[in-house]
Amino acid sequence: MEAFVEHLREHQIRPHIARIKNRKTPGLDGGTIRTEGYRVSQRKRKRVEEIFGWLKTVGGLRKTRFIGQAKTQMAAFFSGAAYNLLRIANLSVSEV
Repeated sequence: MEAFVEHLREHQIRPHIARIKNRKTPGLDGGTIRTEGYRVSQRKRKRVEEIFGWLKTVGGLRKTRFIGQAKTQMAAFFSGAAYNLLRIANLSVSEV
């Protein structure tokens, strides 16, 4: 992990690696984690991770049941569509 962070810094890229409380993340300093950009990226990261978590647990994508890239990709598309339909349904209910 530390080598990855160093590589990013050499290319003048600020690392936005997830921190775990009470653990030291090698190469991630206090200056990086105090920036507003870091806080925003971690909030966005949480939203994206929630979607992947749903796809794995509810959508059945933890372990593929299909042979071949095309069939597996189609299953992922259907799971993503189901997730979006649920989001739309929840938005519609909250507006009423």
